[in-house]
Amino acid sequence: MTEFDARTTAAQILAGVDLTGRRMIVTGGASGIGAETVRALAGAGAEVTVATREPADAKPIIDEITAQSGAGRVLASRLDLADLDSVAAFADGWTGPLDALVANAGIMALPTRQTTAAGWELQLATNYLGHFALVYGLHKALAAADGARVVTVSSGAHLAWPMDFDDPHFARRPYAGWAAYGQSKTADVLLAVGVAQRWAADGITANAVAPGSIHTKLQRHLDRATMVGFGAMTETGELLVPAHFKTPAEGASATVLVAASPTVEGVTGRYFEDNRESPVVPGGPNSTPGVAAHALDPEAADRLWELALPNLG
Repeated sequence: MTEFDARTTAAQILAGVDLTGRRMIVTGGASGIGAETVRALAGAGAEVTVATREPADAKPIIDEITAQSGAGRVLASRLDLADLDSVAAFADGWTGPLDALVANAGIMALPTRQTTAAGWELQLATNYLGHFALVYGLHKALAAADGARVVTVSSGAHLAWPMDFDDPHFARRPYAGWAAYGQSKTADVLLAVGVAQRWAADGITANAVAPGSIHTKLQRHLDRATMVGFGAMTETGELLVPAHFKTPAEGASATVLVAASPTVEGVTGRYFEDNRESPVVPGGPNSTPGVAAHALDPEAADRLWELALPNLG
């Protein structure tokens, strides 16, 4: 339990915390909750690298933070999570210790099945495999830090969809965008579990978070009818903000909590939502809020790790 709640902002999480000298990476840190994560971490003094497909997109956040007295340096570097060569180049180019790696970038609910050159369904490839390759490639840098942390950004969508190890890429079963997204978010939790199981001796902790519902670029593949159904858009296309929606600064708070707050130091292999550790629930289509048991299953985490490992070459 923490003193924070669903409406705590990322900056409030780190009030009074000094991250000077810490080095961190945030994937997808140029916009949305990623940018708010960067603001909070750099605002507390950390050096933050924004890993993004288009480094030029990070210029506004870099300029903003550079103008702040006492803030840490913010850099940008190219990373395309769907391209494992790009991921390898990023990891190979990193030097020195890494205190925190925030696996924030992602795509959601693609309307049609798309695959990478390696045959992976694109949501699973981007949200999970690319981050797996990045975490794996930066293992030595994480181990070189004193108490490094890995954060995977998941979603409540994981509750309904466990990993389908028989057909993870929808090669035989009918493709469904939400099912593919939910499976990829289960995979993100299992990535944190896998890191927690394997790298504890290196002083590395890993946890997953669910930001909640927020208006960001993540919804760019959703049609108007879906957004209207969520209560997040009018019939004529104007955005609405339902009472349960969070601001990006509130959505980034759980990420910042597990990435840098002393409140959860040493905690690993868990799932946080609304800045609290979530209860374990059975999961399924009508699941109550929490973290599904299938997402914390250590055997599934091992199986997924072994599924991904051969793709690293």
